[in-house]
Amino acid sequence: MNESRSPDILQALSEFSEHASPVDFILIARHWDMFLTGVGYTLLLVAVALVVGGALSLPLAVARANRTPVINPIIWGYVYVFRGTPLLVQLYLIYYGLGQFEAVRESVLWPILRDPLWCTLIAFVLNTAAYTTEIFRGAIEAIPYGEVEAAKAYGMSGWKRATRIVLPSALRRALPAYSNEIIFMLHGSVVASTVTIVDILGAGRILNAKYYVAYEGFLTAAVLYMLLVYLITRGFRVWERRWHAHLRPREA
Repeated sequence: MNESRSPDILQALSEFSEHASPVDFILIARHWDMFLTGVGYTLLLVAVALVVGGALSLPLAVARANRTPVINPIIWGYVYVFRGTPLLVQLYLIYYGLGQFEAVRESVLWPILRDPLWCTLIAFVLNTAAYTTEIFRGAIEAIPYGEVEAAKAYGMSGWKRATRIVLPSALRRALPAYSNEIIFMLHGSVVASTVTIVDILGAGRILNAKYYVAYEGFLTAAVLYMLLVYLITRGFRVWERRWHAHLRPREA
């Protein structure tokens, strides 16, 4: 009896989803694998961009904070260009623009620069590195001068001061601003769908175009992005509670 009812229930749910419900949730559920692939590509792009961009930004931020001659103006120019132009324009210039030069097409880099995934990663890394450089620079310059002077009085070398005092303190201060950069990078990753990469938004666009629906794909993408942002904010809240524990008022 129960086995005979199951197909009837599924049929009723399918008819309700298709004809009565404002959102065809059965259609979304049937394409869960496509959205799962989109989540995978989105996380891959954002994670690699943040790791590589963060590694690049640390020495750039130190050079900016120390006003290193010659190097500082170059870094400032790089940061200004990538903060002053939209990420979509940067991606188009790399993916479509570089291929217009014959020297690029004949170079050893062409197998990389003709691949949409690699071009997107390059654009994302350069973009987030520029923003993160300024975040870390501000955090380094915000360190109280007394902390650095105390390290000098203790006899620490410049390298030890940087690795034991300056950078750990700066990274703690930069944590709230950097969490925003991660969220902005996640939101900015939607431009990947414009160069044929099936990320979260790309999966939604494919679903809408394939079945001529209005917003099922976009609504699903929005929910997935909100879920990822929730996980990011919760994770950073835990890290801030741990790394900023010394700043919380203590009971008398």
